[in-house]
Amino acid sequence: MGGFISRSMDANLKRNQEFMTEMNKVAVERNIHMQNFMRERQMAMQIARAREQLYWFGSFYILATMGMVAGYRRSRKSGVLAPLLPLTFVLAYQADMAYGSKLHRIRSEAEMIMNHEADLLDLPCGLPSVSIIDQARLDDGEKKKLHPSVPAV
Repeated sequence: MGGFISRSMDANLKRNQEFMTEMNKVAVERNIHMQNFMRERQMAMQIARAREQLYWFGSFYILATMGMVAGYRRSRKSGVLAPLLPLTFVLAYQADMAYGSKLHRIRSEAEMIMNHEADLLDLPCGLPSVSIIDQARLDDGEKKKLHPSVPAV
C-alpha cells in the first residue's frame, strides 16, 4: 500500500512539474509577444512622428524657398539662395525617413552589427548576475543602516 501511494505521489509530482514547465513556457512566449507588440507600436509612432515632421518642415521649406527666390529676384545676389542647399538635404533626409527606405537600411545595418560586430553590443563588465545584484542590494541596505541620514545615490 505504501509503495502505491509513493508511486502515485511521484506521478502527481511529475505531472505538476510538467504543468508548471508548460505554464512557464506559455508565460515566456506571451511576454515575448507582448514586448514585440509594444515595439511595433513604438516604431509606428516614430514613423508617424517622422511623417508629421515632414509635413511641417515641407511647408516651411516651400515658404522659405519662395521667400529666397523673391529675395533673389529683388537683389540679384545669389547668396540669398545659399540656405536652399542645406535645407534641401534636411528635407530629403526627413522624406527618406518618413516614406523612403531609410528604416530598411537602418534595420539591415543593425542586423549586420548584430551578426558581425556583436562585441560592440556587450555591456561594460558583462551581464549582471543575480548574485551581483543581490550583493549590491545588501551593500545598499548596510549603508542605509550605517548612515541613515545620507540619501542614497
